[in-house]
Amino acid sequence: MKKIKYIFSLVVVLAVTASCSIEDISNDIALIGTETSGNLNKVFNISTDNSGIVKITPTADGATSFKVEYGHGTTSAVTLKPGESASHVYPEGNYTVKITATTISGAVTEQTFPLAVVYRAPENLAVTLSANVHNLKVKATADYAASYLVYFGDVANEVGTPLANGAELSHDYAAAGTYAVKVVALSGGAAKTEKITSTIIYDAYGLPITYELATQNYAVGGTFGGVETAVIANPFATGINTSATVWKYTKTIGAAGWSGTYSGLDAPIDFAKGNKIKLYIYATEVGKKLNVELEWAVGGNPANGVAVLKVANTVANAWEELVFDFSTISGIPADAKFTQLVFRYDDAADGTGEVIYIDNIRLTN
Repeated sequence: MKKIKYIFSLVVVLAVTASCSIEDISNDIALIGTETSGNLNKVFNISTDNSGIVKITPTADGATSFKVEYGHGTTSAVTLKPGESASHVYPEGNYTVKITATTISGAVTEQTFPLAVVYRAPENLAVTLSANVHNLKVKATADYAASYLVYFGDVANEVGTPLANGAELSHDYAAAGTYAVKVVALSGGAAKTEKITSTIIYDAYGLPITYELATQNYAVGGTFGGVETAVIANPFATGINTSATVWKYTKTIGAAGWSGTYSGLDAPIDFAKGNKIKLYIYATEVGKKLNVELEWAVGGNPANGVAVLKVANTVANAWEELVFDFSTISGIPADAKFTQLVFRYDDAADGTGEVIYIDNIRLTN
């Protein structure tokens, strides 16, 4: 009987002990999920190339995952593990980034961080302008430029024309003149860089050539073999030529016999409108011949694309008119067109420093 009582008492004690243990465990489970991540923070790595890319790296003590909400866009959230980063492209502006850290037990800690994205002004802006008569082509490059605006300077209250990176704009001016062409390099934000280039737009180059017009580019073409040229004030404004400016042609000492000048023509010499070229010449000696050579025939007609005439002056130290009658050359079609004009002087010998002056070059019947 005593043994039975002892066993019963032992069972009661164990039951009480077990009851106390279960209550303690229950109290511990109630605390799970209430701990938070400490030192929640972030690292923003903001690009400096105006791409708008921001690399975000969240940090926190005890966190096993992070949710990053970018604060921009409609689906701007990503979940990361500790040590991972996320990148997002932001336009220039101010944003609020929200980071939520979660512990292994599911406890969460949230914090917001301000983010300012500022684009830098484009640098090393370079503008390339290519004029052809009234047409102008524009290209631009700049470091950190997202795009460009081009102002051609020929209308009031002009709205800039967009120009993409690597692209080219073409513009036609209504008239010759000097224009301030402005190119603005855009960062993609508020910052910008601009450059203004004074640009001369000329009328088409062709006959008649008077050397008097500001709208004509008399520097078209070039020289070869040792010739020098310049447009100057008329040093002998007498007789048949009293114009203000003339063309000075110098065959320098030792210049090759074949030396001369060449000028590409925007407006071809059209024999349908006349086949005689007349000009004024002033030379200090007589008997040396001036060559007028027409090249680059349109359509290769005549076949060799060239027509050449040589005429000697007969008057020294006075203006004289020379006539180059291309109708005397057989095989040149009546409608021939030439797009380059060449002058050569005394091609029979090398230069001795001769200077001649030419003016008023025109095409007649």
